[in-house]
Amino acid sequence: MAARADAGGDQAAGARRAASHLAAAATDPVARLRPATAGRSGTDRKRLVGRRRRPPRLLPGADPRRPACLGLQARRQHRCPADAAGLVRMSTPVEPTHGRLLLHEADHGSALQGYAELHCLSDFSFGRGASNAAELFERARQQGYAALAITDECSLAGIVRALEASRETGVKLVVGSEVTLEDGLKLVLLVEDRAGYARLCRLVTQGRRRSAKGEYRLLREDLEDGLPGLLVLWVPGAGPSREDGHWLRERFDGRLWLAVELHRSADDARRLQELQSLARDLGIPAVASGDVHMHVRGRRALQDTMTAIRHRTTVSRAGARLFANGERHLRTPRALAAMYPRELLEETTRIAARCRFRLDQDLGYQYPRELVPEGHSAQTWLRQLVEDGVRERWPEGEGEEARALIEKELALVHKKGYEPYFLTVHDIVRFARSRGILCQGRGSAANSVVCYALGVTAIDPARMGLLFERFISEERNEPPDIDIDFEHERREEVIQYLYQRYGRERAALAATVIRYRARSAVRDVARALGLPEDQVAQLAGCVGHWSSHAPPPERLRERGFDPGSRAMRQLVALAGELMGKPRHLSQHVGGFVISEQPLHQLVPVENAAMAERTIIQWDKDDLDTMGLLKVDVLALGMLTCIRKALDLMRAQRGRDLEMATIPAEDPATYAMVQRGDVVGVFQVESRAQMAMLPRLKPATFYDLVIEVAIVRPGPIQGGMIHPYLRRRQGLEPVDYPSEALRKVLQRTLGVPLFQEQVMRIAMEAAGYTPGQADQLRRDMAAWKRRGGLEKHRDALLAGMNARGYTTAFAERLFEQIQGFGDYGFPESHAASFALLTYVSAWIKCHEPAVFSCALLNSLPMGFYLPPQLVADARRAGVEVRPVDLRYSDWDCTLETRDDAAAQPALRLGLRMITGLREDAAARIMAARAQAPFRDLDDLVHRADLDRGSLAKLAEAAALRGLAGHRHRARWQSAGAQKQLPLFAGTQARETRIAIPPPSAYEDTRADYASTGLTLGAHPLALLRRQLQQRRYRRARELAELPNGRHARYAGLVVLRQRPQTASGVTFMTLEDETGMVNVVVWRALAERDRRALLESQLMAVEGRMEAADGTRHLIATRLENLSPLLDNLATTSRDFR
Repeated sequence: MAARADAGGDQAAGARRAASHLAAAATDPVARLRPATAGRSGTDRKRLVGRRRRPPRLLPGADPRRPACLGLQARRQHRCPADAAGLVRMSTPVEPTHGRLLLHEADHGSALQGYAELHCLSDFSFGRGASNAAELFERARQQGYAALAITDECSLAGIVRALEASRETGVKLVVGSEVTLEDGLKLVLLVEDRAGYARLCRLVTQGRRRSAKGEYRLLREDLEDGLPGLLVLWVPGAGPSREDGHWLRERFDGRLWLAVELHRSADDARRLQELQSLARDLGIPAVASGDVHMHVRGRRALQDTMTAIRHRTTVSRAGARLFANGERHLRTPRALAAMYPRELLEETTRIAARCRFRLDQDLGYQYPRELVPEGHSAQTWLRQLVEDGVRERWPEGEGEEARALIEKELALVHKKGYEPYFLTVHDIVRFARSRGILCQGRGSAANSVVCYALGVTAIDPARMGLLFERFISEERNEPPDIDIDFEHERREEVIQYLYQRYGRERAALAATVIRYRARSAVRDVARALGLPEDQVAQLAGCVGHWSSHAPPPERLRERGFDPGSRAMRQLVALAGELMGKPRHLSQHVGGFVISEQPLHQLVPVENAAMAERTIIQWDKDDLDTMGLLKVDVLALGMLTCIRKALDLMRAQRGRDLEMATIPAEDPATYAMVQRGDVVGVFQVESRAQMAMLPRLKPATFYDLVIEVAIVRPGPIQGGMIHPYLRRRQGLEPVDYPSEALRKVLQRTLGVPLFQEQVMRIAMEAAGYTPGQADQLRRDMAAWKRRGGLEKHRDALLAGMNARGYTTAFAERLFEQIQGFGDYGFPESHAASFALLTYVSAWIKCHEPAVFSCALLNSLPMGFYLPPQLVADARRAGVEVRPVDLRYSDWDCTLETRDDAAAQPALRLGLRMITGLREDAAARIMAARAQAPFRDLDDLVHRADLDRGSLAKLAEAAALRGLAGHRHRARWQSAGAQKQLPLFAGTQARETRIAIPPPSAYEDTRADYASTGLTLGAHPLALLRRQLQQRRYRRARELAELPNGRHARYAGLVVLRQRPQTASGVTFMTLEDETGMVNVVVWRALAERDRRALLESQLMAVEGRMEAADGTRHLIATRLENLSPLLDNLATTSRDFR
């Protein structure tokens, strides 16, 4: 791991003094001032600090505009001890004691023509930089800097964000990186030209690839080629080595500077003189540099906290790891002029001028082109593949409309030069299908008839009238984005195929930036402040599953903390600052970047946490900004489930079907969906969707498309759901502002539900071009973050007024667009998902045993856990048989029943046993295939089972056929042992001991502990007498209560969900032995009964029944945690945001 020089030698003495003052400040805030002022007169003290300062503020509570101070302001005084008074602006100028270090600010402020900060870390130097690129560049603009170099440590992860900030502010970006070699040599590398950028990317890649994730290792040998195209700043340590200087000068002559970094420490004058003398002796120029870690001094407390977190220590124990003061910020030109000689400052701008590389103009990305066979160009080969696909997709002819779209799309693809990208996607899909891996494209790619012809997507955009400009626009200079879902259990095969085809040098996954959220921020800050682990756990518990804020005072009081105490106020303030800061890079869920040239010439590549994976240092937003094409190779559990269901139907039910041949528009399937009987059905199994289905009553495929899209934040926030439902139910007339908009809105009854409809409205009603309409869509996605919609308001209103639309209509439409926000759903995406919705619903309707078996074998996925899936199968008439060593495979299986007309029985598999390894199950199955097991000793011997595996089988009652009931199986498994070869085949004499069977509750509790479900009595059936005494009804009884009736109910918590757009409302699902109940918890009640809401396994709800349009909810007015009644029974729930 590379050594990290977090603080130079010049800060060590001050930091050691700071550590002692931290301890003093904890009990005596005044003590923080004593080291700098004790024993001095008032005049001396005023001269010492330069100006009158406010008393140090420990806490931000009284004034939220001030940052947290951690009680560390004492160290600020140490920047100005008496022997360095000449370094600070005085009310009366003082002659400098060391040469020309001090220049009067009045002279120097005007003389300084420009300054470029060449050593600056952003928050993408994880745990070091305390400010983001936008803050740094805005501060640089305010200070009049000519340029700013972002030099994150062995990383370019934040450089694209820096580019965007540079564009916003007009401050020139210099691309660079700080590296520390294994022997401690510290350098700042600045990119001069495109060759230098490629060399820097390769160097960072070298350091990262040879080390574990999050670390790097660089050696002097890595620099032996002289790093062409890079300018080098040498950042010497406390005792600069002339040998290091000579070594560097030999390799970087004419491109090497000695960086002088002064931070108002006691020996700045000596340090400056020493470094200038060294530079003269070596014959290299010196340059001023700031080692910037924050944009303003106010971030110092956060930076100290991050340093403690990074080193896994506390602030009070961090000692010399902390900087001695807050001077590592972007300082004013006056402050710089008072510290550095003019030539050192002017040298910064000369270096910046040499850095001509422009990240947004000089990258030169090219897409791979080797997929084109000899005798073809990319254009002709894509054309041939499309025409082959046209004959397959439309065997009776594609029709004029589809043909026109094909020609239009191919022309635009050629104009943009995207043919190689489409060929790559086609090749990936071809490979997956050649291996029998189910896959399907989705997202905006489903708007493309070319993607449909190539077999990438499954929706015919010509038949559905989808908008191609949602996918590619002639006016938009950004690459298309194709998302492809693969079976989640087999996606790794596709990923490894991409690595094999293009090589590790040319293919890698995009990164995802993992940022601090409320709970992680609170936990890390609490540890940095030195709180005990039990208090850290309690504080983390104050932050809810859905919280995006530091814990409020009432939550702290609940856990026994005083919100007004200094420690808690510090913690809340610092955690608030830390939230949103990057923690580390992780791998994107599937975004693959492929290039013609080695990727490390474009962006650094590093190891992912998973073996056999590599990631680039940019995320998907960076790729969009830089125009790099990516293919999203995504995992979807429902595709796994469907493939397994189709296999089961083919092997055991005699039905040879594929997704494309599932009978369409089946009335029985739609009848089941309309009842809300959709547990396990893709995209419509949430409680909100289940409540919507009886109201919307889907009867066609397009109804399912609407169903998938309508229960989304966009339509909800845009106020579109109720108008649509009223029109669908005939309660409100359907009208259209014009005939042109009728064509756009007719299928959704005049209510815009999809992004494409908004784009078409802008084109038809306001005269937008396709490119402008797509920009509107993009601004819709970002308006909350960037306020990007206001620029469209005037254009939309003016365009509509010019075409005869009323201002009222235009205003209402604009409000709906704002409501869509970044949640509007693409019609193409909804249609792709609706296809899977229909297929999964058809299988559930006609083959419930097959569907349940495939679902259980595809977990984890979806909303529900095995207990609910098994209960749903039994409600559908499927016989479910327990795990049994004699019959169970690893997966759940289907078994024939005596009644040939009945659905097959579902046998639970060994995979259901908690903690049992698959290799142990494989040995059991292999041994059983040779001969049945005679007894436990025979099982242990032939399947080579250890005691742990045998105990797990006994606990799950899987040994019932060999050892009897659970208690006897436990007893016998404890005594079972492997037989030596000499005694194999002999039977030991067993002393029979009468062991009583477990009670029903003991069996139920053991079932939940070992498999997470029971086929015996439901836990609440066993508690029913106690619940009846408390007047709690069953789910079946609640289903018969009229609207508005008061009710009391108790059930096991199955699901908690708090959507971001639900205004703090929590939706819950509870179950008992008779069914499930939907519960709505308003924000106020959720706050009042928060612990019951979050911690209950068995919850009691008191409230009012609400029944309308075939849906029923219990509106809660009181919650109570009844979990103690379960007597440690281990139930689980799914919690979503």
